[in-house]
Amino acid sequence: MRSGASSLSARSPSSRTDSYDVAIVGAGDVGSAIARELARFDLRIALIEGGADVGAGTSKANTAILHTGFDAKPGSLEARLVARGHDQLLAYAEEVGIPLERTGALLVAWDAEQFARFGAITENAERCGYEKVREVGVDELYEREPNLGPGAVGALEVPDEHIVCPFTPPLAFATQAVLAGVDLRRSEPVVGLERVDGQGWVLETPRGTVTADWVVNAAGLRSDEVHRMAGHDGFTVTPRRGELIVFDKLSRPLVNHVVLPVPTETTKGVLVAPTVFGNVMLGPTAVDIERKDDTSSTADGLAYLRSLGDRLIPDLAGQEVTAVYVGLRAATEHSDYQVGVDSRERYGWAGGIRSTGLTGSMAIAEHLRDELDRAGLALRERSQGLPELRVPNIGEAGPRPYSLPDRIAEDPDYGRIVCFCERVTRGEIRDAAAGPIPPTDLDGLRRRTRVLMGRCQGFFCGAHVAGLLAELSGRDLGEIMERPE
Repeated sequence: MRSGASSLSARSPSSRTDSYDVAIVGAGDVGSAIARELARFDLRIALIEGGADVGAGTSKANTAILHTGFDAKPGSLEARLVARGHDQLLAYAEEVGIPLERTGALLVAWDAEQFARFGAITENAERCGYEKVREVGVDELYEREPNLGPGAVGALEVPDEHIVCPFTPPLAFATQAVLAGVDLRRSEPVVGLERVDGQGWVLETPRGTVTADWVVNAAGLRSDEVHRMAGHDGFTVTPRRGELIVFDKLSRPLVNHVVLPVPTETTKGVLVAPTVFGNVMLGPTAVDIERKDDTSSTADGLAYLRSLGDRLIPDLAGQEVTAVYVGLRAATEHSDYQVGVDSRERYGWAGGIRSTGLTGSMAIAEHLRDELDRAGLALRERSQGLPELRVPNIGEAGPRPYSLPDRIAEDPDYGRIVCFCERVTRGEIRDAAAGPIPPTDLDGLRRRTRVLMGRCQGFFCGAHVAGLLAELSGRDLGEIMERPE
């Protein structure tokens, strides 16, 4: 028997106990993708999330780039899974309607030293199986990115690096899983974990006890803590802060591609990219910090980003900033993903999943599925397969309800705009509140509809939106107004 972070013997006799074949800890990009993948099989599955919602931790604050893996370490697990995951997510986005724009990327050199690294970067990409990188001359570079700052000496084109919605993928994964019978348990952090001989795993949460034959750890920033609860070691998560600046929609014509820097040994550097919501994003920084809940921005970090932005796209200096946000990446002491299965203990894990986690999520899930199969998890495929799904479009490139006269004629709520900055309608908020995984707070509603994401950041419509969500969901207004940690 292995002891967890708190004693299970102290449970209240009245606490709830549920039993599953597999308990997945963490409902971010990776955990939700694993739940979706395992939902194909005849299994009782729990997807257990400590936060209030799916994708509300590290997953919601990534750079929203669909990576090719051209700059990964050749031969690494990350390189293989990102390359596979890129194609999977590209196809899945088209299948279910996840906003994605095929922008491509330009990796720009600003001096002779950076330019000299092009050969090594191209060779690295080819060793990772990506052979479409090509050199772009200065004239073509400025023709394609006319607002780029002066002084660039050349670029490499990476035509398959695109922009994708950072919010919709984990919600889509989890929704398909839930519709297939997976039990999603939100606001249930795992605070204790024991392996009991003959009984499988016992997981303690503040809401009761969960038992499972198998446990899969996809807990993101907390994955090392869950790993130790399970009696394992091998990696420690040191949160890496990434600050980003989002510019107003009027800046969108300034950038046509993802504009990448020449990477160094320690960081991929600061990029400028359009977003699927019609903004321009600058970032991220990369600073290791101590606290896993410290999502505060810093004056130094933002000043650093602004100085780089002024050089990369000088006209950004005159643009309004819509928002600043901070993401924490689950960096470890290892350069590669930490993914494995202990067949004797019936325990699997996916840790150290950093900035490429969104791209690699479906391939990580597929890889863990195969490892769990080899380790003895009985995988009997369900005859009905996964349920079909189409997610609401919250991207700027596709039609949205406010612009569709026929849809408004059928249901006038799609013509009643509530959030004017982002043109979000009452009908969209109503649909989100009635969905298979309804939002429990304003942060969850924002990621499903774009409400409160615009220039005023909810100053104009925030109170009305909160009241509307309370009305439609039957939830307490005070609970809805609580800010996420």
